[in-house]
Amino acid sequence: MSLKGKTAVITGSNSGIGLGVAHELARAGADVVINSFTDTPEDHALADALAKSHAVSVRYIQADMSKPDQCRALIEQAGACDILVNNAGIQHVAPIDEFPIEKWDAIIAINLSSAFHTTAVALPMMRDAGWGRVINIASAHGLTASPFKSAYIAAKHGVVGLSKTTALETAREAITCNAICPGYVLTPLVEAQIPDTAKKYDMSEEEVTQKVILERQPSKEFATVEQIGGTAVFLCSDAAAQITGTTISVDGGWTAL
Repeated sequence: MSLKGKTAVITGSNSGIGLGVAHELARAGADVVINSFTDTPEDHALADALAKSHAVSVRYIQADMSKPDQCRALIEQAGACDILVNNAGIQHVAPIDEFPIEKWDAIIAINLSSAFHTTAVALPMMRDAGWGRVINIASAHGLTASPFKSAYIAAKHGVVGLSKTTALETAREAITCNAICPGYVLTPLVEAQIPDTAKKYDMSEEEVTQKVILERQPSKEFATVEQIGGTAVFLCSDAAAQITGTTISVDGGWTAL
């Protein structure tokens, strides 16, 4: 399908899942706005490379997703937002009684509240255009839980709930909202952690990947950023026009357990 003439804004997209989604939406013809909290020559060079690779317009806009005014300004500066992908997220692991308050606040702000703020500004633009797609990157942890990840799990469950409410508020319009729920995805960050995790458990990298990292993922295979991006492209298609207010798991069977 072609997304030519559509503008996609993807938060937290200068690496990992966000960048993968940006590539697939651009490959489908959408003009793209990528984002992170930094503002370096490398960020802008990344946008230029993405534009050249897919022959679309790509801009980089700096915005800190922990700050409500910057979340809203990102969409305003984009000027148009036919497709909004709320992807920005951080993680911290600790027991509830030891969880740092500032980490809780940051995770809720970036992983959940930012999606509310961007959506609030994007929906009027979508209504004016007569079409829109809100795609929230949640997680398998938006549908299930693990110990020591209280803030992340609370935020991702919140993202799923926000997706449902957004879908109901736009149900009579040509706007949909859904949450993609990945399991473990092979991002550069995850890939870089494998050697250290192998040393920690005194296992080979293959063994630690299968028995520790992918313990809860029945397929024993990572999802890829291209697969997450492809799912986002599908949700923008005419075939997905009646898919709204739901979750799509890309988790190798994790949530089937």
